[in-house]
Amino acid sequence: MSFATAAREEPTACLPGPVPAQSDGATARPFARISEWLLEYEGFRYTCRIRHHQRPVDAPLLILGGSSQDRHSWMRHEQRIGTAADVITVDLPGYGAADFLPAFYGIDFLAAVVRHLLDELVVPAVNLVAACFGGAVGLRFAQHYPARVERLFFVGMTTRIPPDYAAAMERWDGMIDRGETDRIARELTDRFMSPPGTGRVRKHAAVARLVYGGLIGQDAEQLRKSAEHNKRLMRHEWYRPEPVPAVPSLVVTGEYDTLCTPEMGREVAAVLRAATFLTIDETDHLAPVERIADFADLVTRFCADHALDGLPYCSAPETAAAGTLREPAVAWRGRP
Repeated sequence: MSFATAAREEPTACLPGPVPAQSDGATARPFARISEWLLEYEGFRYTCRIRHHQRPVDAPLLILGGSSQDRHSWMRHEQRIGTAADVITVDLPGYGAADFLPAFYGIDFLAAVVRHLLDELVVPAVNLVAACFGGAVGLRFAQHYPARVERLFFVGMTTRIPPDYAAAMERWDGMIDRGETDRIARELTDRFMSPPGTGRVRKHAAVARLVYGGLIGQDAEQLRKSAEHNKRLMRHEWYRPEPVPAVPSLVVTGEYDTLCTPEMGREVAAVLRAATFLTIDETDHLAPVERIADFADLVTRFCADHALDGLPYCSAPETAAAGTLREPAVAWRGRP
């Protein structure tokens, strides 16, 4: 019996119990069953978390988070976006609590892991929410396994890594090797957050402290994975111009995102076949954290095919049919 098969037959943890009420207005259902599954693909172990809906009516919602996030980073979103479906989060190989993944393995491999995850969970297709690096994996997954996707929702996504960020990754590798954790934590926090004076961003100071605290608190294994992540980005294509399934797609950026700018978001929407683009007001690259309730509302509206016009927390939707989107600049490719 394979490791994956054993995990499939019995979750590694199943924790039914009451969901605590949230302080910012979320309505908690009385009970939610949480299970965690330990799986293995081609020798690499990884873990997923499922928040089970009692009577799901929609396809499961799979969240692929950014490189500094893990399967627990979305716990405050789960009950809001899981109003009609199971919610799945995952630590892919190389990230979170999963096994270390050498940089030889790129985004194609990670997309194949996502396919393996759905096979093991016996999930035919998902509504996919993907953020930043998770967006690169999610888009490749949709390109390679189009029948497994019902909707695509990208936040903080780009088709290209700016040259200055690519250069910074090389510098960060050296800083990790020298143990300069405070300096790299400050630089990364500054990259994720919009600079002072860019525009009003909700919870800017609090989220900056949260990001910095998470980065400075990394242990040796997490730092090793971070360094390998940088190498992976440098050696593999972030975006590849392959066919994308014509499923409903929404691309979102923060109004003041300076890492993956609104223009970059429009470029992502331009390569999708049925995409809408909009920005979330008073946010930057960490929009899902800065406006949790509003971000969750946007996800649930999109997955339920509700209109996105006139929402008080975001811009008016733009579509390719309206001529508001342009083809992207040349996609950034890593070194071989």
